[in-house]
Amino acid sequence: MAPAGEPSGFRAGLRGLTTRGRSFLAAGVTAVACSYLLGQSALLRVGMLLAALPLAAALLMLRTRYRVASGRRLTPHRATAGQEARVHLRVDNISRTPTGLLMLEDRVPYVLGPRPRFVLDRVEPRGYREVSYRVRSDLRGRYPLGPLQLRLSDPFGMVELTRAFTASDTLTVVPQVQVLPPVRLSGEWAGYGDSMSRAVALAGDDDTVPREYRHGDDLRRVHWKSTAKYGELMVRREEQPLRARATVLLDTRATGHRGSGPASSFEWAVSCAASVGNHLMERGYRTRLLTDSGIQVPAISSGGSGSVSESVGLLLDSLAVLEHSHGSGLARAEEVLRLGGEGLLVAILGELEDEQLAELGRLRRRTGAAIAFVLDTGTWAGLRQLFPDAEAEENDRQLRLLREAGWTVLPVRAGDSVPELWRLADRHQAQAGSGRRSKGVGA
Repeated sequence: MAPAGEPSGFRAGLRGLTTRGRSFLAAGVTAVACSYLLGQSALLRVGMLLAALPLAAALLMLRTRYRVASGRRLTPHRATAGQEARVHLRVDNISRTPTGLLMLEDRVPYVLGPRPRFVLDRVEPRGYREVSYRVRSDLRGRYPLGPLQLRLSDPFGMVELTRAFTASDTLTVVPQVQVLPPVRLSGEWAGYGDSMSRAVALAGDDDTVPREYRHGDDLRRVHWKSTAKYGELMVRREEQPLRARATVLLDTRATGHRGSGPASSFEWAVSCAASVGNHLMERGYRTRLLTDSGIQVPAISSGGSGSVSESVGLLLDSLAVLEHSHGSGLARAEEVLRLGGEGLLVAILGELEDEQLAELGRLRRRTGAAIAFVLDTGTWAGLRQLFPDAEAEENDRQLRLLREAGWTVLPVRAGDSVPELWRLADRHQAQAGSGRRSKGVGA
């Protein structure tokens, strides 16, 4: 951080007078005026002394040439909601004279706690002091820290001048991430062991099976014979070693969630998306985040453990600032998946209507395996149901429609654990697989 500057002009010193300094100045002026009215010369000397003290202190502070620099360090730089972070401040005296009394105050948002204040008695020439304070937030987001303010005071407390540094830092508070069990789901939930050997993708040796042209495909891959046959532009498929792909679809519609603050259904959904995304990335999935409004956070394509941590960091940073959308449907997400939705789809959904159910049915046909966390948002709002039987029947109907469309459906109520629901998805997939095999044997 750059050194603090110096005030300019004697007016700056007068503006820095404290209550004590103004009181001394006012008392001195009053004593001088009374000495003329009463003809008391001794009172004149007392008044001049009282008025001279704060003026001399202001002049002394203006002539003081402190050159002070500061720095700030965050540990950690990316904190989890509910977790404390520590802010380390360092103040360096880069002048050749020792400082007097220094008072430090760092600006922090109200949600992180009260403003930290420190008093440094004396810093020797070329010396430094280090102080630290803790911040904590239950709400995810990005919070600015700083700039640091430095207050200089004379020994008598008559004048106090403030310097403000220009640099600031940002603390990112990300949603809570829960560790999910390493279950192996059936169907197209690939990515473990031998199943990661080969898969159809976009690089490698030619394959004779064409597919429709997608935006960004190399025109040199166009398969003209198939294009003439189907009447639309077709390109050759290709083959490469499998990197399993997954999409985490997060429903951010304001109309689809209830509750407020950290205990709302939306915050549970964001934390669930963070946990699922982190789990899939650590297990080799090339995972992207997609919202109902079409906003997506693509995965970092390079390999290695470094890229996994970068992808997780990018996902968490994006979720830290994610807000409600004002849309009413999933049409934009459907359009994104239409251009490339192969692989696993995990959806975290709020309240649904028939329109969203139809869109989810179409989304299912464009993906591999599909798992839906369907939130009963009324349990987050704490509202008493007027017609519980009718509402329960409607919820069962919606869940049944999703299952018939091919989704693995996980009903979610307030207080449910994401790891337990993840294990439940494994059992549902196993039951569905055994049911399909039984039908095949019976046939």
